[in-house]
Amino acid sequence: MTLMRKTNNLYPSLGSFFDNFFGNDLMDWSNLNFSNTNTTLPAVNVKENDDSYEIEVAAPGMEKKDFKINLDNDLLTISSERKEEKKEKKGKYSRQEFSYQSFQRSFTVPSDVVEGNDIKAKYADGILSILLPKKEEAKPRPPKEIKIA
Repeated sequence: MTLMRKTNNLYPSLGSFFDNFFGNDLMDWSNLNFSNTNTTLPAVNVKENDDSYEIEVAAPGMEKKDFKINLDNDLLTISSERKEEKKEKKGKYSRQEFSYQSFQRSFTVPSDVVEGNDIKAKYADGILSILLPKKEEAKPRPPKEIKIA
């Protein structure tokens, strides 16, 4: 006996919705925010105020030496690489564990809006904060009344 799938012409996407829904492992929530290397991508907030932009990267448990920030033309790249190696030897057995974590996030930073030479970064309380000051000509100006002659 051969099983054939019947397509429903009235609702063609309904079948694929159920196939996708039931075909996925519903309990495997761990893959929702992972990169191709099976590592977690940190959450990022981007804030704007009148004078600057601020990028916040949630990266608890890391140190400032773990990060690398580059500005190449209009591309700001935040990356991190962390390696750990633990060795333990007791009696007739030994244990060796390796750990490797990395990520990279890139953002387009228009050079006509952001002052690239004045970008500052700090790491505190598990948050990497990058301050991108706006150029004077990109900052909002108060309304100006023009007198009629």
